[in-house]
Amino acid sequence: MPATLFRLLAAIGVLFSFAATTFADEVLPIIDAHSQADTQIDFDEILELMDEARVSRTILALRGHRKPGELIAFAARHGDRITPAVRSKGGPYNRNEFQKFKKFLKKRLKMPGFAAMAEVLMFHAMKSNRVGTVLAPEVVAHPDDPRVRFVLAKAIKKNWPFIAHIEFASIGADRGLFMAKFEDMLRRNPGHPFVLIHMGQLKAQNVSRLIDAHPNIHFITAHTNPVTVSRSSEPWVDQFDGDSLAAEWKELYLRHPDRFILGFDNVWARHWKELYVDQVALWRRALKELPDTVAHAVAHQNAERLWRLPPAK
Repeated sequence: MPATLFRLLAAIGVLFSFAATTFADEVLPIIDAHSQADTQIDFDEILELMDEARVSRTILALRGHRKPGELIAFAARHGDRITPAVRSKGGPYNRNEFQKFKKFLKKRLKMPGFAAMAEVLMFHAMKSNRVGTVLAPEVVAHPDDPRVRFVLAKAIKKNWPFIAHIEFASIGADRGLFMAKFEDMLRRNPGHPFVLIHMGQLKAQNVSRLIDAHPNIHFITAHTNPVTVSRSSEPWVDQFDGDSLAAEWKELYLRHPDRFILGFDNVWARHWKELYVDQVALWRRALKELPDTVAHAVAHQNAERLWRLPPAK
């Protein structure tokens, strides 16, 4: 082989090797489609943790006593990283004080800057700590409840996905009725995207059935991995087998890559400070085992499409 041809082939080999290495080492962009912040964590600390976890953007809502103006100002300073979401939950909603709740939500919707609607509590089991202190109350609002219908109407008007918080595994005897009403809501609004956060606490076969029946249903992965499941007594669904997606879940992701959205739903400060970075790392490892097109869809593209976000970097 002539020396010049040998050098040319060698150079091409080096280029292919470099390209392969660069692709393999590429950091997958990640969007957290739903998390929250209260007064126990500083906004700047959230950004620092996002940097550590290499999360491109967070759709962020407030809880507790944080004021909506704080979030709007924070998002205005970091528009490439933070998308602010309007919260519906709170005292008036939880206590079913409908007129107060309508006033509460309308006031926030009039504020410029919000670009998403946070989760809507439809069935939320009471949450308490190890010593029995109630951290969050039970909230029950059926899909045909006036509160839910009001939030849905606002989400449709804004063209924002409707995120339903329904803990189906916790409902008990009314589970079938709740599911029937939820599916009726999906059918009545076929052109609007609905998202079940926490996978709805549903097993893979139930998720598969909903996807097959409803083209407008999607699922956020929050609290469905061993990092959070092992630290909770709630019946969250664990999608993992070790560091990989369990076979039945992997098969669903491969069949329906457009229906799953990465999200972490950090609620309290400890979620951000103790669990967040480990969860992101776990999901990165799992997504590497999926085809590149599927991994990108779940990690950021589905969120970009549904919430009309710029491409994540």
